[in-house]
Amino acid sequence: MKGKGLILINTGDGKGKTTAALGTALRAAGHGMKVLIVQFIKMAARTGELKALKNLPNVEVRPMGKGFILSEEDLERARAAAREAWRFAEEKLRSGEYDLVVLDEINYAVHYGLLDVDEVIRGLKGRSDRTHVILTGRKAHPKLIEIADTVTEMVEVKHHFKKGIKAVRGIEF
Repeated sequence: MKGKGLILINTGDGKGKTTAALGTALRAAGHGMKVLIVQFIKMAARTGELKALKNLPNVEVRPMGKGFILSEEDLERARAAAREAWRFAEEKLRSGEYDLVVLDEINYAVHYGLLDVDEVIRGLKGRSDRTHVILTGRKAHPKLIEIADTVTEMVEVKHHFKKGIKAVRGIEF
């Protein structure tokens, strides 16, 4: 790879932020690039994307979250998990071991105060020159948007949940 790695953000209230990042990860893997996906909110689950990605030899997925935050106890667990995930991700960003690192749902972790935005920015700026990074999740912090090379906002126009249709296997998970 030539040139400096890019910072991309997928944000907004619409569906498809993680899905778009995983599509980029798939593209990168197809070009022989080494990919790391660190999930900040999602727990180890049997989602379709994790099942598929585990079969790719140059893609590593680390679900390190504790799920949704519904109580004060959940918040403390989520904060500890987010910090652990960030320490791991920051080390890997600096290492140069990966061509692409996806920080899935890190925008939520910053928005809810689980991670300090300035610490995340220092880590992104301190990454290996060749490492691309994608940050996903709603409510991307303005400071993150400012340092990003590409920012895409997903906008919900219509969603089947509002018709009472529950999450669909293969579409949402």
